[in-house]
Amino acid sequence: MIKAFVARLKQGHRTIRYPAAPPPAMPDRFRGRLLIDAAACPKDCRSCVDACPTGAIAPASTPAGGAGPLVLDLGRCLFCTDCARACPQGALSFSDDYRLAVRRREDLVVSDPERALELAEALGGRLRRVLGRSLKLRQVSAGGCNACEADVNVLGTIGWDLGRFGIQMVASPRHADGLLVTGPVTKNMDLALRKTYDAVPEPKIIIAVGACAISGGPYLDHEEAGNGVSAILPVDLFVPGCPPHPLSILDGLLRLIGTVR
Repeated sequence: MIKAFVARLKQGHRTIRYPAAPPPAMPDRFRGRLLIDAAACPKDCRSCVDACPTGAIAPASTPAGGAGPLVLDLGRCLFCTDCARACPQGALSFSDDYRLAVRRREDLVVSDPERALELAEALGGRLRRVLGRSLKLRQVSAGGCNACEADVNVLGTIGWDLGRFGIQMVASPRHADGLLVTGPVTKNMDLALRKTYDAVPEPKIIIAVGACAISGGPYLDHEEAGNGVSAILPVDLFVPGCPPHPLSILDGLLRLIGTVR
């Protein structure tokens, strides 16, 4: 027992201090928002468009019917680097910005590479009055591969301690303020998700975490999977990624309750 206490004292404070202090340094392999250097991007090149496995990059249409600047849908993006590796001019790169969560699906569709994302704002109205200080969430894996689920679970560890913000995962939807959904919503999970949503008392929210839950991800338009949660239920927060980093998820949740602005 004494050895356990001594070991714990040597470990010191292990919970990250964010948002009271700067966030922890992101690893070198971390991929944040995809950036497109419009000046270096050849107008007649479609290498990145052809390389993207989910159609997250597409040229915008012009009034004359031609192809315009590239449009990026972060809700479809798998952050896989296929587009960056395919670009002959090196015009695509990934930033280290973990702030990706938005309130509206359309805010993940970026046509201006220099425009900042419309990051998530706090709940308003009755939702803010009832849920603004804390959130009890029921996590639903609607056909996920367990990557997003694993990063959500990380937030409950001592290093992140999600509970210190009044946000907790609960076992029953009847004890929840909303659902945190991962996965593309497969046919086998469609009814289960709907019933779970119906069991959550009003007012309630839905949080879509990961490319699958937002757009279907790599299963987009698959006959056995849906194209994300918003195809069947209203979504209040979108956290893109494949999977999103725990810090991206945490940042989105804190913006939703107004802890971070």
